[in-house]
Parts: sequence; structure tokens; C-alpha cells
Amino acid sequence: MPSPVILWFRRDLRLADNPALAAALKAEAPVIPVYVLDEAPEVRPMGAASLWWLDKSLTALAADLEARGSRLTLRRGDAERLIPELAAETGASAVLWNGLFDPGLAPRDTRLAEVLTARGVEPRRFNGAHLIQPEAVRTKTGGAFSVFTPFWRTARQLVTLGAAQPAPDILTAPGVWPASDTLAAWGLHPSKPDWSAGFADWIPGEAGARERLEGFVDGPLATYAADRDRPDREGVSRLSAHLHFGEISPKACWRAAQAAVVRGAASEAQMEKFLAELGWREFNAAIAGRGRDLARENFDAKFDLFPWRTDPIALEAWRRGRTGYPMVDAGLRQLWATGWMHNRVRMVVASFLTKHLLIDWREGEAWFWDTLVDADHASNAGNWQWTAGSGADASPYFRIFNPMAQGEKFDPEGVYVRRWVPELSRLPTKVIHTPWTADPAILSACGVTLGLTYPHPIVEHDGARKRALDAYQRMKAAASD
Repeated sequence: MPSPVILWFRRDLRLADNPALAAALKAEAPVIPVYVLDEAPEVRPMGAASLWWLDKSLTALAADLEARGSRLTLRRGDAERLIPELAAETGASAVLWNGLFDPGLAPRDTRLAEVLTARGVEPRRFNGAHLIQPEAVRTKTGGAFSVFTPFWRTARQLVTLGAAQPAPDILTAPGVWPASDTLAAWGLHPSKPDWSAGFADWIPGEAGARERLEGFVDGPLATYAADRDRPDREGVSRLSAHLHFGEISPKACWRAAQAAVVRGAASEAQMEKFLAELGWREFNAAIAGRGRDLARENFDAKFDLFPWRTDPIALEAWRRGRTGYPMVDAGLRQLWATGWMHNRVRMVVASFLTKHLLIDWREGEAWFWDTLVDADHASNAGNWQWTAGSGADASPYFRIFNPMAQGEKFDPEGVYVRRWVPELSRLPTKVIHTPWTADPAILSACGVTLGLTYPHPIVEHDGARKRALDAYQRMKAAASD
């Protein structure tokens, strides 16, 4: 029997459309699938919601491997040390993996490849997470893009889909399996208390991702351009966590959208809007791939001078959905209950934190990192900086979302607010987004007592807007000195 090869799973927890797996199969050698819960200094520890998802996704992957005569070996620690040790332990001739582009990981992978090579083990890296290599998109002068539209115009032309790669029917097992941790011993599922009851609608794993994609392209894709902004409708794909953990490839999403157009389930315009959202994922990865830690550093350095406020009470009210602004509170309660928040509402709550409250965007990014099942380093940091005004191709700082107007436009009947802020559910639609304007008799009849059953607004909108713009002007003046 030839020497085995190690297939190192990372954020590519699938068997179909997996370039590293496809290459391992071509080696015609026994395959040892491995997942390392990577605790290297370069790796940002996952938040609690992501660990919940990882637990279920690894369970699904292990079952899929077992159905093909294989098994998943689990190890915990620094992958830069553990992978070479495992190669020596198993006599592996090669280690194959799909690269990641979070800060510090590409250089770390290069060091790992050098160690393997020095030990006579062939390292082989692939791209299974993105449509293209993040560093491949360059301006005509060879520079990197910092604006999305020209980036995507160029990047879109570089995408090569190729044929879909089905999952293998069988994987050749090695003569002896290496020792493995148990997933239960990792304790990824929450306990004392188990706060994940509201996560029950998610189906982590490759089968769940495929089901979610099929439901999207046969349904919401048809009206995606308009309905994607409506949190009161099922208008988005909800594929973000599946994509982050690599349970489905972005190329599979692209192919499925194209197929929907061919069979008349959606128009080309709707497809292009969806593909552009995949493009934003590529754009954020390309920005993060430049080597800066954008969860900590402002992309626009002048924001280092921004006069952020420290207000623990306001920050906690925001986290818990107790700001007194129904659209903001609905989003943050949805996040806490389900591990996910509608994209339009993410922008509203981020704008509220950074502009109404003048609290550093990093506080919001850290909260999302811990509570989102789709917490992706590049996209989470990139989107927070976009809203704060400090990021690449950012929304101008003076664009301050009006949470009442956003609610009235995108949740016109109050369906979203009534679901997630049930204490306001009996209010008439005309005041559902502005309960403080309701007649006291109406509030009383609907069981609402401001300051008791639902908070007064923690900040007044017009005054907060003026304060934010004044802070922005102070930053600009300081930057010009």
C-alpha cells in the first residue's frame, strides 16, 4: 500500500467541490482526513456562536466520511506543530489543504510548507474558499483595489467556474488510523446555560448547505434585488455561515444561480445582484489579505484620531436590544436568539452604535464575532468599517442611518419588529417604529409603558446626528494639523 496523504480540513467542511480533496483522490493513496481546532497565536479564537456551528458541521462531515469508509481525525492545538507531527506519525507522503487568507495565516502556511518540505513531505495548497485568489485582482498599474465596483468588474472576468466536482463514493483508508480526540471532549456546544435553543432552524453541514442553496435559487432569488433589503420577508439566501465554514463553495452558488436563470426561475438581473454579494465577500478577503488586521486597525488611518466615547451602559443597552429604537432592538434580539441578523438591519444597528452612540466600531465587531454563526474575519471587520466610515470603499461617515426611517421603509407593516420586540406587537403600524410618539392612551391600551415595559430612546436622534457630525469634523481638523 502506498504512503497515505493527509487531507487537512479547515474552513472547507465539504466533500463536493473541494480542490484539496480532489487532488488527494488523484494521488491514488490512502487518505487521512484531519481537522485541527487551531489554537495558534495567529488564529483568532472563534466566538461562541461559531463554535456551536462548528460542532454540528464537524459532526456532519464525520458522518459523511464514515459513509465512504473513512473517518475524521481530530486534534487540538497549534496546527503548525501538529500537522508535521501527524505526518511523521502516519508516514504521510503529502499534506493537502485549502488556504485561508486571515491576517497571519498565509505566512504561517508558508512556514508550515517549508517545515514539511524539509522533512520530505510534500505540501500542496489550493483555493477552496473563494472564487479567485484574493491577491489575483490588480489594477492596470499592478496595485490593489480599494473600491468595490472596479474590483468586481475586474474580478468577475477572472472567475473560472469549471465543472462541479461531486463528492467521492469512497475514500481509501490507511492501514492504521491515527489517534483522535472526540468532538464531545472539545465542549463546543454551550452548557450552563445552553443558550442555543433559537438556533434550531439552522442545519449545519454540507447537506444543509445544499438544501439552503436549492431553496434560495428556486424561491427568493427571483425577487432578490428588492426583497434582500426587507427583513420582514424571506428574501435573502442565509448562506453566509455555510459559505464561511466551506460547507458549500461560492462556485457552487454561482452555478446554481446560473442554472436558475436558464430554467426561468430568476432573471439575469436578479442573478447579477446575488453574484455581486459574493463579490463583496471576495473584496473583503482581498482587503484582509493585504496583511493588516482590520478587526483592530482602521483601514483609513485618519480614523485613529476619531473621538470615540466610552459608555458601558449604552453599549450594554445596544447589545441587549434595549435602545428604545424598535428597528435596532429587533435586530440585536434576532442576533442573540438565532445567531444571525438580516443584512439591512446589520447596517442599521452598526450605524446606531458608531454614530448615534459614538462607540468605537471595534466594540460592535467583537460582539458580532462572538454572537454570529457566520462570523467571518474579513467580512465582519470589513462591513463594520464600511458602516463606520473607516474602511475600504466605505459609506461616508456623514451617512447616518435614521432607524425610524429605515424601519418605515424596509419593515413598513412592522412585521419584523413585532416578531422580535413582542412587547410592542399590539401597537398600530403608524407608531410601531416610533412608540414614543404614540398617544399615552394608545400605549396603555396596547400594554406599553415606556420606561418600564419598553425603554425610552437612550439618545435623541437629531441631537445624536449633530454630535456625530461634529465629531467627524473634529477628526478631520485633527488629521489636517
